[in-house]
Amino acid sequence: MLTTRHLRLLLACLGFAAWSAVPAAAGPLTPAEIDALVERTMATYQVPGVAVGIVKDGKLAFAKGYGVRELGLPGKVDPDTLFAIASNTKAFTTAALAILVDEGKLHWDDRVIDYLPEFRLYDPYVTREFTIRDLLTHRSGLRLGAGDLLLFPNTDFGIKDIMHALRYLKPVAGFRAEYAYDNNLYIVAGQLVPAITGESWADFVTRRILTPLGMAPCVATVQRVTDHRNEASPHARVEGKVVPIPPDDVSNGAPAGGMQCNVVGLAKWELTLLGHGQANGGPRIFSAAQSELMWTPQTIEPLTGRGPALGRTHFMAYGLGWGLEDFNGFKRVSHSGGLGGMVTYQSLVPELGLGVIVLTNAEEREAYKTIGLGITDAYTGGPRRDWVKLVQGLKADEVREHAESDAKRKPMPAPGVDLSKLDLTAYVGTFRDPWRGEASITQSGEGLILTFSHTKEMAGPLTPIRPGLFIVHWKNRALNADAYVRFREDFAGAVEGFTMEAVSADTDFSFDFQDLDFHRVAAALAE
Repeated sequence: MLTTRHLRLLLACLGFAAWSAVPAAAGPLTPAEIDALVERTMATYQVPGVAVGIVKDGKLAFAKGYGVRELGLPGKVDPDTLFAIASNTKAFTTAALAILVDEGKLHWDDRVIDYLPEFRLYDPYVTREFTIRDLLTHRSGLRLGAGDLLLFPNTDFGIKDIMHALRYLKPVAGFRAEYAYDNNLYIVAGQLVPAITGESWADFVTRRILTPLGMAPCVATVQRVTDHRNEASPHARVEGKVVPIPPDDVSNGAPAGGMQCNVVGLAKWELTLLGHGQANGGPRIFSAAQSELMWTPQTIEPLTGRGPALGRTHFMAYGLGWGLEDFNGFKRVSHSGGLGGMVTYQSLVPELGLGVIVLTNAEEREAYKTIGLGITDAYTGGPRRDWVKLVQGLKADEVREHAESDAKRKPMPAPGVDLSKLDLTAYVGTFRDPWRGEASITQSGEGLILTFSHTKEMAGPLTPIRPGLFIVHWKNRALNADAYVRFREDFAGAVEGFTMEAVSADTDFSFDFQDLDFHRVAAALAE
């Protein structure tokens, strides 16, 4: 029999006695410590407003708002303040499909085309074999963020337009071969709901999830917000200054990121998730079997970047609507969401009955990481770390690397070329990309203007670097997405089309310029 004394001796021999040298955590953060963490984080990143919630052991243990809903206005953030939760919507879409699986109306490995015959991807084989599970697990073979320019910034594309455009997006990896985050396939997933039930995705999520859980005023789309008095406004850094910006409207992509919610509502959602689909004191929303599947790894994520350093992570994967990893020896289930000027975060540690919610009204992902991981670290027994300093240091490293990468990629001017004498009329015309549609280049005074169709946000002057190579500086400086525009000529020397690429590695992946390939449209066709 192995006694306690023998066990201690064995651990010492194996070197585990060294653990005693690691300072033990003092336990969960106190409310005063959370206040200090949030306020210091807000000051560091100039975040106007934050809402934080913690659920623990079946109840809402902490809920508080900080700062203001909009800079320059007096309204304070509180636990009831509505935020756009963006990609945290994806878990609701997964849950909606799980309900239909529970009811026997579909199966995760059913083929998408059996329910949506119009669904097409670039490769006919992939189209034929693509399953409902594939829609939710970011393993399609498409590039990171492929087709997001159909959604961002605000466009007038409809869901049918988005689904049709998918067939023109070329894969960059093998089907089911690797992880690459995708929004548009979640939009397709949402279309399964009306295809099967005859009810819209928004109505179904409202009737089967939001209403039974008593999550009002949380809504499935921004158009369903009826009371705007306690609603956060998005903010972005424009020319170095944080200012309010117009909100994104992603109603055309609602199943991927269109919901609005608050800490109180998301706390009810997290308690249901921690209850394996059983609402806390309420109805069962989906089965325990579906809950387990959602949190089972489906696609392996590479351990790249600095994320692993934040939680001593050894594995990362994506389940159904959730990211999965180990964190201080515990399984952590999490997701973030980002739209223009607003980023949000949810994290759950099922073994501890713990859920953390961080909602912010600024484009500063480091803020939710600092707050959310700092709170989770304490609950999971990690030694106390200065999370503001830690995340700030990692961000500084990233900024430096991006600057170095941008400098290496920066094209050199053509020596001896007088750019003021360029024949700009050669570039004027209407061009069309197979999936994004038309863009026009017009001459205004002494310069050129590039304007994308289907959005008011993407228009800006073209600055020449050398013949055939320009930079577009979008008039909306909040986009932070200036891009190179490289024109190509046909054999006769006429400008035939152009491709694009983001100027900076810091540009959000949803500006997937690299997937565009514009070709000139004949004048008769453009009229």
